[in-house]
Amino acid sequence: MDLVVLVLITFVAATVNGALGYGFSSITVPVALLFYTNRILNPALVLVELVINGYVLFINRKSIPNIWWRVAPILIGLLIGVAIGSYILSLVHPSWVKFVTYFMLLPLILLQAAGIRKPIRAEKAIAIPFGVGIGTLYSVTTISGPPLALLFNNQGYVKQDFRAALGVIRVGEAVMTGIAYYFIGLYSYASMEMILYIVPSVLLGIPLGSYLIRWMDPETFRRICMAFDALVVAFGLSRVLIELNLATAFTTYSILTIMMMINAYLLFRFFRDRTVP
Repeated sequence: MDLVVLVLITFVAATVNGALGYGFSSITVPVALLFYTNRILNPALVLVELVINGYVLFINRKSIPNIWWRVAPILIGLLIGVAIGSYILSLVHPSWVKFVTYFMLLPLILLQAAGIRKPIRAEKAIAIPFGVGIGTLYSVTTISGPPLALLFNNQGYVKQDFRAALGVIRVGEAVMTGIAYYFIGLYSYASMEMILYIVPSVLLGIPLGSYLIRWMDPETFRRICMAFDALVVAFGLSRVLIELNLATAFTTYSILTIMMMINAYLLFRFFRDRTVP
């Protein structure tokens, strides 16, 4: 059953990634963490994402000169963050890693869904600290798409530059994290076996997503994906709160209900605004 869920969710996530250029980990991880620990899941996803994001970077390579000097400082921060995050992952109990994953991801998704955009003037000043944060988050959770998309959308990157910037950062973080995992001994037979089930989903899902997005409004597709992601993350957070004895079942499912209501309102507001002439 666990492997069936893994195959299905990675297929959905790969389809989203093929359409938007990101979203593989942010959709796969919240669901997969219901069945696996980060220490088994992360090494497999990092290697798969290296290939996926390498492909995204390759098809958008002409835009790299446009964004290189804007993203280069983030890469410097990534190196520091990956070292911190990998060390944390090797020490912290898996349930607490799950808690951090869900806790950090939920507000990022809701901020994206709310469509909040306020360009940061001091982009160079925040680049390295942002890179440290992204590197730490990615090496612990393999998720960085939501905060990266939030920043690059916020800063007004055009479509091709947006995808090229995502490709550069995500290839960089995958390479750095993959090397860090090797040195702390996280690669295992279970992780490598998992790749065999993920690869076919990726090979089918990415071309399908690239095809489907031609017939759909990208922003509508993105918002629906975020709504689904928010529900999964909220459910995962409620589960891990019970697992860690941080709250009662009533409290955690009350939180889940509130998140569902917020998510539904943001989705309703999006479609309402889209229909206003």
